[in-house]
Amino acid sequence: MEKNKLARGVAVVGAGMSKFGSFPEKTSRDLFVEAFQEMKHSVDKELDTRNIEAFYLGNFSSDQFEKQAHLAPIIANWVGLSPIPATRVEDACASGGVALREAVLAIASGMYDVVLVGGLEKMTDLPIDQVTEALGTAADTQFEIPAGFTFPGFYAAMATAYLDEYDATPLAFSHVSIKNHKNGALNDKAQFGQTIAEIMKAKKERAVKKGLPEPTWQTEMDFLTDPKGNPAIAWPLTLFDCSPVSDGGAAVLLVAEEIAHKYSAHPIFVIGSGQASDGALHDRATLSYIPAAQEAAEKAYEMAGKKPTDMDLAEVHDCFTIAEIIATEDLGFFERGEGWKAAMAGKTARDGEHPVNTSGGLKAKGHPVGASGVGQVVEVWKQLRGIAGQRQVPGRPSVALTHNVGGSGQTCVVHIFERRNSDE
Repeated sequence: MEKNKLARGVAVVGAGMSKFGSFPEKTSRDLFVEAFQEMKHSVDKELDTRNIEAFYLGNFSSDQFEKQAHLAPIIANWVGLSPIPATRVEDACASGGVALREAVLAIASGMYDVVLVGGLEKMTDLPIDQVTEALGTAADTQFEIPAGFTFPGFYAAMATAYLDEYDATPLAFSHVSIKNHKNGALNDKAQFGQTIAEIMKAKKERAVKKGLPEPTWQTEMDFLTDPKGNPAIAWPLTLFDCSPVSDGGAAVLLVAEEIAHKYSAHPIFVIGSGQASDGALHDRATLSYIPAAQEAAEKAYEMAGKKPTDMDLAEVHDCFTIAEIIATEDLGFFERGEGWKAAMAGKTARDGEHPVNTSGGLKAKGHPVGASGVGQVVEVWKQLRGIAGQRQVPGRPSVALTHNVGGSGQTCVVHIFERRNSDE
């Protein structure tokens, strides 16, 4: 068999997700049931869940966030899938994307024909200082965390390096935030279903109700450049440059290509998969890009037989706005140092030349870390099937990419999906 090729094809025939957000009244089990039920109903043809042969669950740290380890078999049992093999996959914020890759490889190997992939995290039950501590375990806890770093600090260091190397402006980060909130406002599953303009208006109204002077912001950029409305978190990153703490679940059903039409009249095929790793941020030669992302993308493009210019849209890992800009360069959409200019020029908008994060991205849709990579697949599945509603990319897209990063770039996994012409 040729290296870096799947031994047989794999298709996505169903996809669903819970709403992302903060849900103190729900457990992770409740959230996954919502995602699982939506996935079941999304399958065009009858799905007998007894045909599901294995379950891979992306989950970063339920043992810290919920004090519940050994989550995969518990979730499998909760949705009626026992006694199938159930495996939890942990690769920090890339857990969901890596779970998908493991499922793809399991089907391609011939081991299984029908596999469920899940992503799940319940983060908001902890106070924010404990959330920060839990997320910090995805970094190097011997060298980086004792030095005082948190993840906003890591990405602020990357942002500072990028600004210096390419003579860029932090205003580019605000353009990413505005775009992603605009997309998220069209996504009923998004944690932040509001545009920046709507958030700004609400803040002005609250100030007046409290008897305070009405802020003078006239534009979204006025608001985002005012520390009173958008305070610094770790310079140059501000509040609206950061993805939120989130709860949520997502689920996709994968099947072998030769049986895909038994489940769906319009399957979406996985044609490329690449994964790579790297050391911690302190040990890298560069801070202005993520080498593992570039490597994973090259492997995915090679397997798919595609180029960056073939991608009709992409869901990328924008845990911070700088991460989206860097991702667009790592994925080859723009040359090094050109991503910030592309963001400001609107090239990554839904109607731009490289639509990015039509779901709202992690920034607006939310970032329940174990679920984020699978949630990206839900979006591209909808886009390629033409069922994304108001946020549908024009021109009937046929090829899409997902890019899921763990930590500060120690893990990256990239997948490429295709709608085939015979499925019109």
